[in-house]
Amino acid sequence: MESVRSSYPALADGFAYLDGAAGTQTPQSVMDAVCAAYRSGIGNVGGAFPASRRSDAIVAGCRAAVADLVGGHPDGVILGPNMTTLTYRLARTIAGPGDEVVVSRLDHDANVRPWTQTGATVRWAEVDPVTGELPVEQYAELIGERTRVVAVTAASNILGTRPDVPAIAELAHRAGALVYVDGVHATPHGPVDMRALGADFYATSAYKWSGPHIGAVVADPALLETLRPDKLASSPDTVPERFETGTAAFADLAGVTAAVEHLAALVPGGGTRRERLLASMTAVEQHELALFAVLIEGLETMPHVTTYGKPARRTATAYFNVAGHTPRQVAEHLAGLGVNVWNGHNYAWELTGALGIRDSGGAVRAGLVHYNDRSDVERLLDGVARLA
Repeated sequence: MESVRSSYPALADGFAYLDGAAGTQTPQSVMDAVCAAYRSGIGNVGGAFPASRRSDAIVAGCRAAVADLVGGHPDGVILGPNMTTLTYRLARTIAGPGDEVVVSRLDHDANVRPWTQTGATVRWAEVDPVTGELPVEQYAELIGERTRVVAVTAASNILGTRPDVPAIAELAHRAGALVYVDGVHATPHGPVDMRALGADFYATSAYKWSGPHIGAVVADPALLETLRPDKLASSPDTVPERFETGTAAFADLAGVTAAVEHLAALVPGGGTRRERLLASMTAVEQHELALFAVLIEGLETMPHVTTYGKPARRTATAYFNVAGHTPRQVAEHLAGLGVNVWNGHNYAWELTGALGIRDSGGAVRAGLVHYNDRSDVERLLDGVARLA
């Protein structure tokens, strides 16, 4: 942990960064990669001069790195400013009036609203508000011959719930529907295999796993060839470029590649980058869940604390309220003790509504990532205990 934490300059300020579910801090290697791209000179892609060719290489390297991270193909990696923007673009391309889409109350709003605003008929998968689970059985009734897309999260960004995505995908594919998986919250917390999940599309955001603010959606290039998004007449018609609008943030793309390399090197070992990522992210998951066991047990033993969700499989993400204090007051109290947490609905609009807490300010979210340690957890628990 000392080696990992020392690679993140921001952690030197002494705060316990338990806000990783909203975005992680950045290691020095990522900062260096971004600076190096600017320092070496970059231009727009497709030019005849060296600076342009450097940008070509940066883009290709970024696609390959993201593909390695999630188990996809580089030619199917669509890059953009963030997951929400890309999901809106793909939703408008894939679904429309006459189609049906299935969305869930468990999801972040970025994998809900883009689909509900396509003009397609919307069918809702409900969450169990006590356990935080998303029952698979309901999908047999929700998915039909007109279903175009089933949009589902790989992990809830507030409860940490990991629904049975492969089982949901099997039902969707049996009906000829596509599966759009929001992997933004899941990706930082363990190994990802989008094919094993049954994801036709897998969305992720680099700033959730130590990279710059870049989003990506990964799909089979052959599937992307069948889709025709609105685009400029003059922009490329190739895949995946035809799904990308405007000029890319090339230096940030270099940072994305560096972030993937950082993750792949968290534990020693050889092999391909994909193999090293699987090993590192397996270790990340074990580390986080061991810390989370201490965190959640500590919270649940405090009589003045209410925690939400008890899913069987989850990421290391706690969502809780403290009696006699608003979520914002709790966050401000903890900030005064050097602990960063989030408060509110955290864009889990439907889920906080189902939990009955959206209109009262939501709750407090503490999320562990790989650079958190036992002292971070103990500082949070001590701070919450003081509010009794």
